[in-house]
Amino acid sequence: MKRVLLYLNSLLKENDTIIVATSGGPDSMCLLHLMCELKSKLNLKIIVAHVNHKLRAESEEEALFVKEVSDKYNLIYEYMEILEYNDDNLENDARTKRYEFFNKLVKKYHANYLMTAHHGDDLMETILMRLTRGSSLKGYSGFKKEFAYEDYTIVRPLITETKKDIQNYMDEHGYKYYIDQSNFSENYTRNRYRMKVLPFLKNEDPLVHRKFLKFSEELTDVNNFLEKYIENLINEISDEEGIKVTELRKLDKFLLKKVIEYTLTKIYIDDLFLINDKHTNLIIGMIRSDKSNNQVNLPNNYRAVKSYNNYKIVKENKENEYEYILEDKIILPNNKIIKKVEKKEGKSNYILRLNSKDIELPIKVRSRQNGDRMSVKNLKGTKKVKDIYIDEKIPVEKRREIPIVTDSNDTILWLPGVKKSKFDVESNGIYDIILSYEEE
Repeated sequence: MKRVLLYLNSLLKENDTIIVATSGGPDSMCLLHLMCELKSKLNLKIIVAHVNHKLRAESEEEALFVKEVSDKYNLIYEYMEILEYNDDNLENDARTKRYEFFNKLVKKYHANYLMTAHHGDDLMETILMRLTRGSSLKGYSGFKKEFAYEDYTIVRPLITETKKDIQNYMDEHGYKYYIDQSNFSENYTRNRYRMKVLPFLKNEDPLVHRKFLKFSEELTDVNNFLEKYIENLINEISDEEGIKVTELRKLDKFLLKKVIEYTLTKIYIDDLFLINDKHTNLIIGMIRSDKSNNQVNLPNNYRAVKSYNNYKIVKENKENEYEYILEDKIILPNNKIIKKVEKKEGKSNYILRLNSKDIELPIKVRSRQNGDRMSVKNLKGTKKVKDIYIDEKIPVEKRREIPIVTDSNDTILWLPGVKKSKFDVESNGIYDIILSYEEE
C-alpha cells in the first residue's frame, strides 16, 4: 500500500477533514487503517460514516464493529440505518440514500474530502458492465480517482490496487474485517463479472487492472476535450428557456448524441450507471418528432422535456403538490398570491368574480391533477385543462406553476392568468367574492 500512502500524502494537507465511507468489509477497513496512519502526522479530522442497510443478519454486528474501531482510534463515528427502500432497483435506491447521508456529513463537518474504498477490480467491473449495456464516453471510462463535487472532492485512493492486494495487506497486518456473503451470489450482475470475467483477464495479465486504469484516464481526457466543445456549442444555441430544438435538429447524428449525453451527465454526474443508450435514443427521438410537447421519463424522478422549441431536463418535485383553503390570502409555490379583494377593475384572466350562491364554499387552491376538466366561460361542455394549456401555447414546465382554483366539490372555477370558468360573473353582475392573482 506504499503507492496509496504516497498518493494520500501528496493530496492531503494538515488539518483536513475527511469523511471515510466504511462498511466493515476489507476494502473500506483497509482505507480506514491507511487514513489512521496519516491521522497524527497531518492532524486529520476523520469521520467514519457507516450505513446499515438492514438486509443481512450480520448488519448489526458489523455496525458495532465499525464503531469499536472508530472508538479505538478516537475517530468520529456517524451511523445511519436504511429502514425502507422505495425504488424497484434496490441497489440504486441504497446507493442514493448512502450518498445523501455522506453529503449531509460533508456539510455538517465542512469536510474537504469524501473517501470511498473503490479499487482496481471495481473499476474493471464497472467499465465492462457499461461496455456491455451501452453508455457514453464518460460512462465507458468508469469512475475517476478524484472527482470534484460541489465544494468538496470525492476520492478513491485504492483505485490503483486490486482486491487481492487489499486482502493481503489486511491479513499481513492482522486487521479484522467482515465478508459480505452476498458478494458471492450470481444473482447480481456485478458478481458475475467479478467471479467469471475478471479471473480470465487477470490470468492473461496479472496487472490488467492498470491497463483498465490507463484506458479510463485516456477516455476521460478525450471526453473532457469533447465536453468543452459541446459546452460552447450548447451556450450558442440556448437561452434561459432551454436548448433550441430547431438548432438541435441541424446537428449531425454524432453531435446531437453528444449534446444529449452532455445534458444527462450534468444531471447524473457520478451516477452514470443509471443511464444507457436507451435513454439517449428516446430523447433523440423526442427531439426529432413533430410533437410540440413531449417528455421522456428518466431515473431518479427526472424528465427530459421538449416544450415547443425548447429542450431541457427537469426534476419531478412531488413536494410541489399542494392544496390550500382560501380564507383571505395564499402565497403560492410560484411566489405569486391569490387573495380576496374588496374592489378590482378590469376583465382580465387575473381577476375572478364569483357569486357564493353558485358554488360550494370554501374555495380551494391546489396543484394540477391528471384528468382535470373545466367548464370554460362562453364555451359549451367541459374541456381538459391540458388541452386549454396546449391551445394557449403554455410551455410544459410553466403549466406546473399555474394553480387550480376550485370550490369544495373540486369544481374548477379558475386557471389564474389563463382562463375563467362559467362561474365568473361580469363586473356589472351580482357577485360577492372578488379574487386577484398577482405578484407577491
